[in-house]
Amino acid sequence: MPTDRPPSPWKRPPPQAGADDAAPPRRQRDEELRLYGLNAVQAVFARRPAAIRKIYLAEARIPQLQPLLKWCVAHRVGYRVVDEADLHKLAASKHHEGVVAEVLREPPQSLATWLEALPAGPCCALWLDGVGNPHNLGAILRSAAHFGIRALLLPKASPLALSGAAARVAEGGAEAVPFVRLGREDNAIAQLRGAGFTLAATVVRGGQDLFATPLPQRLVYVLGAEGEGMDASLAAACDLRLSIPGSGAVESLNVAAATAVLLAQWARAR
Repeated sequence: MPTDRPPSPWKRPPPQAGADDAAPPRRQRDEELRLYGLNAVQAVFARRPAAIRKIYLAEARIPQLQPLLKWCVAHRVGYRVVDEADLHKLAASKHHEGVVAEVLREPPQSLATWLEALPAGPCCALWLDGVGNPHNLGAILRSAAHFGIRALLLPKASPLALSGAAARVAEGGAEAVPFVRLGREDNAIAQLRGAGFTLAATVVRGGQDLFATPLPQRLVYVLGAEGEGMDASLAAACDLRLSIPGSGAVESLNVAAATAVLLAQWARAR
């Protein structure tokens, strides 16, 4: 009888609690990322199919994921149809949307490499000084992808890395916005200025009104950590200090919401 399900090359039994599928070795965790969510997985397939190592999916997702599953068969990449409980376990979340994938991480670029490949003209990037919440990171990536932002710049010592939760919230945006690892802070600032960028510290109070300030064509918004904000010395080293005016009913916007406002204002000016 005909079926829409392609033949599976992977015949191992479903994952069990405590098995390798539920807890990959540390080296594998460093090199691989367990993604979940339909848009997150499809974005990797569209941009970096060779990074895919394993796929787990609900039977109901087979029709939507036919191109991916056929690619898996052609390239001998294992996939497995599993039940809802196994997907919950694999994703460590109920928000898996019926598909989980293990993929190779894309390593961050160096600042020099990123700048060398950057075309002339308008460009905006985000410098994340201490942002750590995965849901905020995912929302920032989604906004950055929507507005065509060129990169997320990470301080040298920042432990921030893409997680499955962040990638799901980003809804595919994690594949559109590269991570760039900075070197020493003073060198990074000099390199960015040498490439024509203005650095704008985003502060809760005391900055210029975002909506009344002309924004340069090449701009790096510097965003501080949730709660404590950015490092004072970094804020002082920036060329601009910008604030988002509001009613005063709350102290400030969440960092992800503020990012969307900042990026929309830069895009509007272009």
